[in-house]
Amino acid sequence: MKWETKPPVKGDAIRTKISFYHHYGVFIDEDTIVQFGLPDNTGRALEDIDVCITDIDSFAEGREVERAVFTLAERKQKRHPDETAELALSRVGEKGYDFFMNNCADFVNSCVFKDGSDLDVLEIRKAKNT
Repeated sequence: MKWETKPPVKGDAIRTKISFYHHYGVFIDEDTIVQFGLPDNTGRALEDIDVCITDIDSFAEGREVERAVFTLAERKQKRHPDETAELALSRVGEKGYDFFMNNCADFVNSCVFKDGSDLDVLEIRKAKNT
């Protein structure tokens, strides 16, 4: 997967850089970005972090927003953009955030990919568990 700075369209996986990490969301429209937690969850208890909606300005907080560009293999595993958007919206209010195993990237991957995981993430996790 690569990332580009072209304007996102409905169902796109998007991200913005926050210091040393990225924050991810699903783009529905300029007023509707579905994300697991906010770009900066500092000071929030884990049990209070949920899947929520913000607009693009609140998501980006003045930073550049990139959209995912998928490889051929990834496109074969991807949901249709309308399905991605519908699934992301259906999960608003969901809790259970975990920085390592159920974070904003995991949320986006589970909405975008039919098997729920980005192929690159799957390979990293497989290597880590062997």
